[in-house]
Amino acid sequence: MRDFLIGALDKLIGVVVVIMGIVVVVGALSMMAGGGGMAGMPGGGGVIGGLVFLIVGLIYVTFVGGFMYLGLGIYHNTKRMAEAMDRRP
Repeated sequence: MRDFLIGALDKLIGVVVVIMGIVVVVGALSMMAGGGGMAGMPGGGGVIGGLVFLIVGLIYVTFVGGFMYLGLGIYHNTKRMAEAMDRRP
């Protein structure tokens, strides 16, 4: 059961990272197209704002995804170490 939950969490993290990436790209394209301005407020970012949003957003997605996968990696490493210690004579 534990392996199923960890495997499901691994897949869920992958899906979340992909969705976050899609949201960043769509948001950047929206900013580049001139959307995102408040009613009565000028501007919405333009091309430069969209590119900055895209770059910073993708860096953010990379860090967040990396930290989530780091947590899973620590779990797997601890599990392997415990199994190795159990096999010791």
